[in-house]
Amino acid sequence: MRTYGRITEATGQKKWVEVTTDANGFNDYVYLTTLCQVLLLNRGESPFYANYGIPAQQSVLQQIAPDFYMAQTQQQFATFFASLQLTKIAAPDPTYAIDVITNFGVKALEYVPLPQ
Repeated sequence: MRTYGRITEATGQKKWVEVTTDANGFNDYVYLTTLCQVLLLNRGESPFYANYGIPAQQSVLQQIAPDFYMAQTQQQFATFFASLQLTKIAAPDPTYAIDVITNFGVKALEYVPLPQ
């Protein structure tokens, strides 16, 4: 299994990297990368996966958090991890904490503000 994620190098240059199944056969990093890409995707932007993404621009402009769409995204990806929680945190802009425990016990925690 594979997916692609975009990273920013130390020089500031953006680069696409391939994420594949690890040597032990786990796809956790593939799904974690896909989750990050979905959270950057606007609702209806993908012609193949129209039910993925969040209305981030509208949320930031209107200052209304996209709680429904974050809950829907959590449901779509929860089966791929031992634990997945997308939690709204108090901030001026709509901001969520992503708390993931992978199937092999690695915990990832990162605060992700919605793109503006």
